[in-house]
Amino acid sequence: MYRFLLTPRWWGINLFAVLAIPLCVFMGTWQLGRFEDRVQSHEQAAKQPAPGARAAKPLDDLLPVDTVTSGRPATATGRYADQFLVPGRELDDKSGFYVLNMLRTDDGKALPVVRGWLPGGPGHTPVPAAPAGEVTVTGDLQASENTGTDGVDTAGGLPDGQLGMISAASLVNLVPYDVYDAWVTLQDTDSDGDAEDGALRPVPAVAPQGSGLDLKAFQNLGYTGEWFVFAAFVLFMWFRLVRREAEAARDVRLGLVPDTDADAGTRTA
Repeated sequence: MYRFLLTPRWWGINLFAVLAIPLCVFMGTWQLGRFEDRVQSHEQAAKQPAPGARAAKPLDDLLPVDTVTSGRPATATGRYADQFLVPGRELDDKSGFYVLNMLRTDDGKALPVVRGWLPGGPGHTPVPAAPAGEVTVTGDLQASENTGTDGVDTAGGLPDGQLGMISAASLVNLVPYDVYDAWVTLQDTDSDGDAEDGALRPVPAVAPQGSGLDLKAFQNLGYTGEWFVFAAFVLFMWFRLVRREAEAARDVRLGLVPDTDADAGTRTA
């Protein structure tokens, strides 16, 4: 009854099922593994002390920035150089901008330092001057921003002295020296008073991307279900086609339908 499985047409159907089902299972298992990794990293982060509560370390000891070093207090010594204003940044649901200064270290490389946040728009709010001379800063380490970071302006066309994205890739075209692929945000802004009075407010460090149960984690879980459903669907359709072909062959054997009608029916099934 099942000799039709050895026909050329069914060889193609069988090959498709044999390849598609393992592929779907593999992709579903891979997506499930990604979700479990995010859950594990989230649990590990919850057990560790808050990054800002740890002892500060020299900047070079914490690079490159990863899920472990992101948010850790880093120290660096140098002199403030170029200043940039980063518009379109919110703090406590208020619109404002970051004040970013490049800290030229002894080796000539510069570290982007967010000295704080001010309300309003660049050019309309007075910006406190950066300290002169050699300074040692301690700030929470952050990875370079990318197009998926909240508040990033990728449209371009910003006035001189403004920056849409805090990253080495965007800064290297604006300054004549090398830039660290990281930045720090100062929690001690050396400013007295409130931002409404022109004082800088500290910018809180954010958790590194992919280190917790965020939307992407649950997307991985959703993709897991989709791939397993695809595998089940392929298997279901294969069994359904086999059953219809077997029923057609049985009807021909019992003389219920002519051979030509059965062949036409199986070809259109």
